[in-house]
Amino acid sequence: MTRILILSSASDGGALPALDLLPHESRRLPASTASLANAPDADVIVVDARADLAGAKALCGLLGTAGIESPILLVATEGGLAAVGPEWGIADVVLDAAGPAEVDARIRLVLGRGAPNEDEHAGRVQTSGLTIDESSYSAKAHGKPLDLTFKEFQLLHFFASHPSRVFTREQLLSEVWGYDYFGGTRTVDVHVRRLRAKLGDLEQLIGTVRNVGYRFVVEDASDS
Repeated sequence: MTRILILSSASDGGALPALDLLPHESRRLPASTASLANAPDADVIVVDARADLAGAKALCGLLGTAGIESPILLVATEGGLAAVGPEWGIADVVLDAAGPAEVDARIRLVLGRGAPNEDEHAGRVQTSGLTIDESSYSAKAHGKPLDLTFKEFQLLHFFASHPSRVFTREQLLSEVWGYDYFGGTRTVDVHVRRLRAKLGDLEQLIGTVRNVGYRFVVEDASDS
């Protein structure tokens, strides 16, 4: 059962009459800032914009800045649709006269769009204070972006993807630089040194194994 929070100050109480015919758990609160303080958890938030477009837009903006992640389904009249745009920060809009089948479909769609995408996190590694996102070639240390070259990023991502495993310089050249790279193993040492410098207080994550190579040292959260 989907939990729906309806924010409406209309006296008729009929922001979306079709909801009464659907097997969802609905709760209505006045469309005001004060209501948000004690608002219950909801899977979908319905904002009534039928009578007050400006107020509804402001409320949608407030929901976004307040960090509320539930998708917003806006209820509008046909005449009010022209005022609705991307800047409202809503997931979808529905006419107040929509029937149960349409309303139910829109609720399913906004919930589906908000569901985590497994592929979205496939290239992301989070460990020991680092967040490495392969899809955007970006890395952060304690939430702060690292200014890495492309090869430094590849090297860090490779290390973090194989925690505690020791790699020789030759193996790193093969895995990160590729078999067709003709440079010497010294380039690995140079990149490791630069990477450590950019990691700052996390430089110890890249450990040296004497006479062998390097490994990624996973920090235990209980040690910090």
